[in-house]
Amino acid sequence: MLEYVRGALAELTPTYAVIDCNGVGYLLNISLSTYTALQAAKEAKLLVHEAIREDAWQLYGFAEERERNLFRSLIGVSGVGAGTARVILSSLAPPELEKAIIAGDHTKLKNVKGIGAKTAQRIIVDLRDKIKPGSDAFISQPTVSSETFEEALAALLMLGFPKPAVQKALKKIFDADPAVKVESAVKQALAMM
Repeated sequence: MLEYVRGALAELTPTYAVIDCNGVGYLLNISLSTYTALQAAKEAKLLVHEAIREDAWQLYGFAEERERNLFRSLIGVSGVGAGTARVILSSLAPPELEKAIIAGDHTKLKNVKGIGAKTAQRIIVDLRDKIKPGSDAFISQPTVSSETFEEALAALLMLGFPKPAVQKALKKIFDADPAVKVESAVKQALAMM
């Protein structure tokens, strides 16, 4: 898995950036927040989220960890894909989005293109518990075993389980034992589903 891409900024548009890493150009889909952060840059380091499907391998780039964490949480919500998550993050800055979720502000989310009332409610219900009230800090996935968490998540997704259910089960497992091994986490998650 790619964690980040660093190199010369070969091309920059409001929707994607191409970063030249030793002669290889990586096209990363970006939000308007990341675009704004990169406008004056000649070199860039973007945190990466990989979306690997049967028909495509796409990279999403983020200027900061907070935005990437929000993106990953948004795509875990049923009915929100990578494109929709990117539109949300382009419309609302990460602190603004977090405040809207904590406050249960359906209207602010519904104002984003492509988000209806049901999706806005689902985002608030699914993500409200993942954001600490009273601060702007976003609670990310378990950091001690994040690589293990991602491996277990990938294994269960390959078996055909829905991502929201898998993430919920793995979160319970990793909250109880952050040092759990991949095999054990997968077995426990299978027993829970």
